[in-house]
Amino acid sequence: MTDEECVFCAILRGEEQASLIYEDDAVIAFADHSPVTPGHLLVVPRTHAVGLEDLAEPDGIRVWQVAHRLGRALRRSGLRCEGVNVFLADGEAAFQEVFHLHLHVFPRFTGDTFRIDAHWEIRDRAELDQTAAAVRAGLAALARGGSARGAHEPWS
Repeated sequence: MTDEECVFCAILRGEEQASLIYEDDAVIAFADHSPVTPGHLLVVPRTHAVGLEDLAEPDGIRVWQVAHRLGRALRRSGLRCEGVNVFLADGEAAFQEVFHLHLHVFPRFTGDTFRIDAHWEIRDRAELDQTAAAVRAGLAALARGGSARGAHEPWS
């Protein structure tokens, strides 16, 4: 998908409508047009990045900072909000639907309909240690060569 085909880029250019919540030089936040619950917000970097691999770390930091502030604002908004989810879908297998990285921030309350249907299973220590070793190897690979698409890594 090119920037010209991206609905979030069109919103950023003012070509598509959005109910704006917040904006600065790095990000924009607006109400999701198909909310999980009333108050469902999207935080979108101004730079087109398909997923985490494409997003420069300073932009990612700013996305999370704004999401944190918006999550706190939801609790003070008067909307029904007994909890908050912050959710990122990175890739089609993770249910990403718009391929411009975005962070969902939405209120939760008893009886809402949002569910993540998964098989939550306690794993044995050997499997967890293998998983930890694989992720540490990924961190080491980032430190050696950075990411494939040039994001800045703090461990390098």
